Amino acid sequence: MVGDPFELEIDGAVLAGLELGEGLPVVFLHAGVCDKRMWLSQMEAAAEAGWHAIAYDRRGYGETESADEPFSHLDDLEALLDAFDIHAAVLVGCSMGGGLALDFALKHPGRTIGLVLVGTSVTGAPWSTTEEERAIEMAEEDAWERGDIDGLNRVQAHEWLDGPRAQSGRVGGAVRELFLDMNGKAIAKPQLTQEEVPPDAWRRVGEVNTPTLLMVGDEDFSALIERHEHLSETMPNAFAVVLEGAAHIPSIEQPELVNSLLLEFLDALEGGGDEFEE
Repeated sequence: MVGDPFELEIDGAVLAGLELGEGLPVVFLHAGVCDKRMWLSQMEAAAEAGWHAIAYDRRGYGETESADEPFSHLDDLEALLDAFDIHAAVLVGCSMGGGLALDFALKHPGRTIGLVLVGTSVTGAPWSTTEEERAIEMAEEDAWERGDIDGLNRVQAHEWLDGPRAQSGRVGGAVRELFLDMNGKAIAKPQLTQEEVPPDAWRRVGEVNTPTLLMVGDEDFSALIERHEHLSETMPNAFAVVLEGAAHIPSIEQPELVNSLLLEFLDALEGGGDEFEE
């Protein structure tokens, strides 16, 4: 696997992570249906470009182990930065990882150099689905209620990897196997019932002045595409890109494209970021 593994003990948890390269830090925050492995290609690209790439499994995912105790993903991220003696970092997040990056930027603006948000969650954001999308959500709910773990994993692969309006199996091969393994590990872990929910961020996104690259796949949920458009209009220093033919996890579906956009953004940050201001 790309990078050097590390472990970080926080209360009753041991966070498992990877780091690669030297330079200014870029911390990668995975989606809620993945783990740190969704970012391996981006970590390698960032490290080769002279950045210190760090990714970790949050509680409830991947190789991280955690007791069912009160916790905050925000506090865990802050503890990770402190453990690496990092004052400020670029945060790259997909889906729930993007929501965490936004929450962190609102709470600790001085510790956030830049944001890359992919199909991002936003704490407190509205959610609506089309009739077509609702059908796959119902299939997901049915598999969950029946306790069909394998079925749930397959439905979520269709939902998030292929895209809710796409043909099931659109993305195959090693990429699909990786998704099923990452999401399967998360589904199988014991539920953590004491997470501290961060405050509403949806009404405050306009306060985030940090240089931000927004990405969304055009095969993703319609609500996430609409959210992407809202953020691009509301965040004062955001540059927005729609990825054609990609769904919710473009870092593994179209890694070369995501890498090129990420490196362009990181290069702009080093140069002052003017080309990413609208």
